[in-house]
Amino acid sequence: MTWLDPSPFLRGVAWLDDGRAVRADPADLARLPWDVAERAALPIGVRLEFTAQGARAVEIRYRASVPGPTDTLREIAHCFALWRGGSLVCETIAEPAEEAVVTLRLPAGAEGPFTIHPPEAQSPVILGLRALGGSVTPAPRQPRWVVHGDSITEGWWSTRPANSWPAVAGRLLGLDPVNLGYAGAGRGELATAEQLAGLPADAITLAFGTNCWSGIPCSAPLLYETTRAFIALVRQGHPHTPLLLVSPVLRPDAEQTPNRLGATLAELRTAMEEAVVDLMGSGPGISSGPGPGPGSGIRSGSGSGDKRLALLPGRELIGPGQLADGVHPDDEGHAAMAAAVAEALRTTVSSFESSDT
Repeated sequence: MTWLDPSPFLRGVAWLDDGRAVRADPADLARLPWDVAERAALPIGVRLEFTAQGARAVEIRYRASVPGPTDTLREIAHCFALWRGGSLVCETIAEPAEEAVVTLRLPAGAEGPFTIHPPEAQSPVILGLRALGGSVTPAPRQPRWVVHGDSITEGWWSTRPANSWPAVAGRLLGLDPVNLGYAGAGRGELATAEQLAGLPADAITLAFGTNCWSGIPCSAPLLYETTRAFIALVRQGHPHTPLLLVSPVLRPDAEQTPNRLGATLAELRTAMEEAVVDLMGSGPGISSGPGPGPGSGIRSGSGSGDKRLALLPGRELIGPGQLADGVHPDDEGHAAMAAAVAEALRTTVSSFESSDT
């Protein structure tokens, strides 16, 4: 049986570099901090999507880095997960190898569409796929949703790639999430904003800020201006694309603790939110909404400002019991974030469409 070219089946792809899905422009790596470039080499959020005709299973041929005996990632399950809609069908554990084949059985008589979430830690490259007992074709493409952030967006502490909040929200909304979350980074790097401006996108979400408290400390005025500059650069490539900013979620140890420049996370969050509100032309102040819950406090542009810009305050999106380590959400926390972001995107896009008619 002939192996099919995987390219038409791949989703969540920002750039390809010699056939590898990468998450930063390979022609523009020199301007990025080393940690962004390093994390961008991991194929976070990249998936295969297909429909099946009479097939009993699908085979995936792949290549992955083989971890050494001291590699801290060797304990992470090298798991290929098959999903149909919002439900997990099955998981198959395979070994990282210079070249190998994994088989995933399909439900009898089901056509899909199906999604395969490959493992991410060992940078697997999909070399080909083929059906057993039938045929597979690429699933219809969905609108592209580009999501930028830090390790929370990248999906840290979710137990599987499919459980990260961008993946869950993408399923809820019927979007193709392109995950540009960079663990340890996501500090408003302006070179990243320029790269985002050059990517095709039907919607954009920005969810950074936590690492501006600790990783490379910001003051509140600096983060206010950085947020405005970041959005302005993204807007150069996407003047009319719906853009949602999610301010930092709860981080108990940082909320009232000043960083080395004297800013608490609460103050940094407010600076980001005020920057967005000012760009929206919505007047002074932040509406934090009635309390925790999906969609509380959504603000969208009005007046003479950016009418396709929206804000989702992050402080109340998850509670302390939904943090795995005091910083990153667990699966429940990722699901809560996904529900809130999905509702915010539905609300804001609907309001944009209504204002256009």
